[in-house]
Amino acid sequence: VQLQASGGGLVQAGGSLRLSCAASGNIFSINSMGWYRQAPGKQRDVVATITSSGSTRYADSVKGRFTISRDNAKNTVYLQMNSPQPEDTAVYYCNAKIVREWGLSVNYWGQGTQVTVSS
Repeated sequence: VQLQASGGGLVQAGGSLRLSCAASGNIFSINSMGWYRQAPGKQRDVVATITSSGSTRYADSVKGRFTISRDNAKNTVYLQMNSPQPEDTAVYYCNAKIVREWGLSVNYWGQGTQVTVSS
């Protein structure tokens, strides 16, 4: 099983950016998916999560600006980043709790994608 993230890059403050993360491999089903981020010298923190039924949760710092969504048919999670600010600069990691064929849920991480917001 692999998670492949894409869509990071350089964006101006107030612009927009969309991250994508696709899960592939031997997947029975996917429970929650989410995005986390880690800025230099800081710990990895949750940005947003979404359950298989579409329930979402956001970090207070991104509420009203970022939107998480998923396409269950494509095993893909998205993060729409609107009006990003310089403090959103970080490496963004996708996460998925995937149920494998033997019935257990395993936590997987993508490789990380750099998002840099210029002022």
